[in-house]
Amino acid sequence: MKPDILEKIQQETADWAYVDELPAELYGLTLSKLYQEAGDTFELFSYVNEEKHLGLVAYYHQETKEYKLKIRRGLTEFCLMQFITASFGEYEQHLRKYLDGAVHDLVIYNPNAISYVTRELNITEWDYRDILPEELEGFELYIRPAQMVRVLNGSYIVFDYSDFSIESNFIIYYNEFRNEFFGEARIRNIPEMNYTFDSKSLVELEDKLRAHMAHRLREIRRRAAQ
Repeated sequence: MKPDILEKIQQETADWAYVDELPAELYGLTLSKLYQEAGDTFELFSYVNEEKHLGLVAYYHQETKEYKLKIRRGLTEFCLMQFITASFGEYEQHLRKYLDGAVHDLVIYNPNAISYVTRELNITEWDYRDILPEELEGFELYIRPAQMVRVLNGSYIVFDYSDFSIESNFIIYYNEFRNEFFGEARIRNIPEMNYTFDSKSLVELEDKLRAHMAHRLREIRRRAAQ
């Protein structure tokens, strides 16, 4: 971070009483008080459960000049929009109002997070067992369709196959604005789009998963080993 910005944020967040009020554990995630530079951000605190590959970090982002809260679920990270603000005072208000719910929904499936439009598709009722085994090509079924996860811009993680030992995964998303399923991989934590799985229905998606998913997972593993 730039020295003048770092000094400003350190002064602004010094002796922050709110952090001292936070519980040491919340829904199985452990609190860490950070107050440290990380690239172009200044991290304030986190709640993490490494065994479950879950975590969130409260931080200041130099590039956007805003306070934010970042969610980590497996290898997927994104910011929660309700926490983003340039005002430190407003940031604390948002944390007091929304933090408990954010940690809860990170750990415990909340069906109310799914919009009415997407709920009507009955994706969570999809009988996927003969297509998505618990383990495939060494990848673990980390997120299942029965507990799909809302992320950003109208998208949901329908399922996620991950191998955390090689920092790689394969995800099928559904976007309710485009009414479309699509696939994305992370290979050594670098995202890569793939249009093979683009589908307008679960039936079309099933056909493409049967035809191509095992091969795609093998390809991800091969490239991660390079």
